[in-house]
Amino acid sequence: MLETFERAAIEAGKVIMTIFLDGCPAAKKADNSPVTIADEKAERIIISHLQRDFPEIPIIAEESVAGGIVPAIGTSFFLVDPLDGTREFVDKRREFTVNIAYIVDGKPVAGIVFAPALGIAFCGEGARAEKLYVDDGFQVARRHDIGVRAQPARRTALASRSHDSPQTAHFLAEQSISDCTNIGSSLKFCLLAEGEADVYPRFTRTMEWDTAAGDAVLRAAGGTTVTLDGLPLTYGKIGQSHDVDFANPNFISWGGKSVVERA
Repeated sequence: MLETFERAAIEAGKVIMTIFLDGCPAAKKADNSPVTIADEKAERIIISHLQRDFPEIPIIAEESVAGGIVPAIGTSFFLVDPLDGTREFVDKRREFTVNIAYIVDGKPVAGIVFAPALGIAFCGEGARAEKLYVDDGFQVARRHDIGVRAQPARRTALASRSHDSPQTAHFLAEQSISDCTNIGSSLKFCLLAEGEADVYPRFTRTMEWDTAAGDAVLRAAGGTTVTLDGLPLTYGKIGQSHDVDFANPNFISWGGKSVVERA
């Protein structure tokens, strides 16, 4: 499955980079979030790969959902965010990513995060996670295994560049964490997965396609993502009385730690 994910993500990333370098305008979706032609073209590429190789598995993809295309899901399905970090993309920052994940029984069991402008990708399945280096010809030049680090005495946190919140500052104070780096897109999960940081608290809105691929990589690398009650974040949340389908609650992603401590 990861072979299909790699091919799809890299092909989508190649198209995204062409548009990124040429420049393109952004429009607004109904929820006021930005969307570009890069999102739409990349999603079509990814869906074509997934439908060809796994025609029986439903695909929940961000732009399709925005257009009203929401297939019924069972115990397994794909989650696709063709361009996470569209604000970064529009602002000519290079942290945007392509995200594909496979969900089984509410868990992200396989995923890839590709940052085409940085030439790196992260993938995970089962108990193995890898970092890939992608060259200018969009070929994987090399790869190596990655894993979370044990929580050090001085921990480093990651926060969203575009969606920070007062709750994040409160959490960091509770945890006595003074080092915090702001970064866009699902790369935050990947930095935890490769042992470059320790915790990523999120107290503003995310959707499942925003987090599933990065969460899959993190879990494969030995980390975890939990809700504020300490339970694992689950996927396939439909029929929610308090929010729309596929919306996530607040969560904390940890590197070498499995529970949320509250001061």
